Amino acid sequence: MLKLCVYIPETHLESVKQALFSAGAGKIGDYDSCAWQVLGQGQFRPLVGSQPYIGQKGQIEMVDEYRVEMVLQENCLLDVIDALIDSHPYETPAYDVVQVLDVHAYLDSKPKR
Repeated sequence: MLKLCVYIPETHLESVKQALFSAGAGKIGDYDSCAWQVLGQGQFRPLVGSQPYIGQKGQIEMVDEYRVEMVLQENCLLDVIDALIDSHPYETPAYDVVQVLDVHAYLDSKPKR
């Protein structure tokens, strides 16, 4: 299992989440559309050659953004990243993907004490 963490401006929060869910992210057991989110503030400065959705080249911009986390299976990773890139308004969205340990499977594989 993998976990995606992405930063999304308030204006596009629900549309990006829906695109990610439609691509297969956010499924846990018998549940779907699972995510965790918290509002924070992102900072960036568009450089020469950029085409920023928000802000002006050469100036630091502060934007209200949500940090959104959701799990996904490895077999849908490419579809989820494609959906993220297609639905996110930023030229270069900030995101990361990490592998998550299935604790139950790990514990089941350990010898009993």
